[in-house]
This record gives sequence, structure tokens and C-alpha cells, in this order.
Amino acid sequence: MTISDRHRRILDAVQHAGQLGVTQLAELTGTSEMTVRRDLELLADQGMLERYRGGARTLVLRGEEPPFAVRTHEDLDAKRRIAEAVADLIADGEAVVLDSGTTCLEVARLLTRRRLTVMPMSLHAANALVGAPQLRLLLPGGEPRPDELALTGPLAEASLAALRFDTAVLGCCGLTATGLTAYDLADAAIKRAIIASAHRVIAVADPAKFSRTALAFVTPVAALDLVVTTDDADPEHTNALTAAGTLVQKV
Repeated sequence: MTISDRHRRILDAVQHAGQLGVTQLAELTGTSEMTVRRDLELLADQGMLERYRGGARTLVLRGEEPPFAVRTHEDLDAKRRIAEAVADLIADGEAVVLDSGTTCLEVARLLTRRRLTVMPMSLHAANALVGAPQLRLLLPGGEPRPDELALTGPLAEASLAALRFDTAVLGCCGLTATGLTAYDLADAAIKRAIIASAHRVIAVADPAKFSRTALAFVTPVAALDLVVTTDDADPEHTNALTAAGTLVQKV
């Protein structure tokens, strides 16, 4: 394998995965970790990727949202651990707004036995909450996005503007120290309306989200009261979030 071929393989792999460690790249290219480190430094100097201690991440925006059905099976254990921690943070009697997304769906499933008022911003979560005996379910207006079934548009925004919630559980497509991002412009508008409607905002993010930046900017990190992730999240990412103005809880 030539140096040019090795660099192309590294760039393709990092762009596809979002980020990869030096050890993974050494195995992929069949070279030593020292060689990979030199390659990464060179590629970073050329503006081809971003170097961090122990690996590299792509500078290409992850502009396409993976299908909902695929995401429901990705990192499921991590999403359930995050959901359990978030459910424990919500007290009986609270009014809660739930964002769309697969982690928020896991939160919805855990709230079905609770005495709460809940407004889900997706039909997937609404379906999970229907029939819960002690739960008061509020359904917003809006137009469901295909597959995702997230409710967006003026009616959804008006529903949020008319109410005030104790807690918002906010999903994200990407989360870095520069802010929270979403794949869809309409979804980004709903997330901003969710933040404006709630006294406390809890963002849920599995570690993969910390290496992604999606198309639509939603909010600076300082607008989030808490980010809940798993204990295997890279400290470099979580420390950067803390420095940017939010608390991080690892579970």
C-alpha cells in the first residue's frame, strides 16, 4: 500500500465512522501506531481531518440522518442506561416535554408507570405513552416527518409556546462544545421551541453524538442544564462541554 493509498483509506474510514482511534487505524492500514500518528498529523496540517489525542475525527458535516429503524438498534444498551438516569431525575407530578428520537423514546417507555403530565413531540413516543394509567398525555399539533414521525411546523411550535414545562428531555444529532445540532431545519426549530418552553433542559446523548456536527444549529451548550451520557464517553469531549457551560452526568 502506497502512502497516498494509506491516507485515502484513513480519510474514508474516519469520514464514515465520524472518529477513529490510532489503534483502529493501525489495524485497518496494517501499519504501526507510530506511522498512523505521523499520517494523522500530516492530514490534520492539510485540513483533511481533526486530530485529537488518541485518534482523529472527520471535518465533514454528517448531513444525512440515518433511518429511524436503524437507529433504534444502535447503541441500545447505552440509550437505555441514559433513559433510566433521566427518568430518575424526573419527580412525580412534573410536566415534561419529550423530544423526538430513539433515546427519548426509551425515556417515554420508562415514564408509563409514573404520575406525570407528558407531551411527546413524536408519534412513536405518543404511542408508547397511550393508556398509561396515572399519566396525563398531551398531544401537540404538527406535521409528522416521514419515518421519524417527529411533529414539526407551526402547529407544533404553537403547542409548545402555549405551555410551560418543568423538564424538557432533548435529543440531539450532534453535540460539541460549539453547540447542539440537528439534521433537519424544521426539527431544529422545534428543539429551540422546546428549550424556550421548559424550566430545566436535559439533553440525552450517547458518546457517538460528541463526534458529529449536523447541518442545523440549535443552541449553544450553555442553554442546556444537563447532558446525560454513558461512562465510556471521551473525557476530552465531556470536559469541553463542561467548560462551555453545562453539567455532564455519566451513567
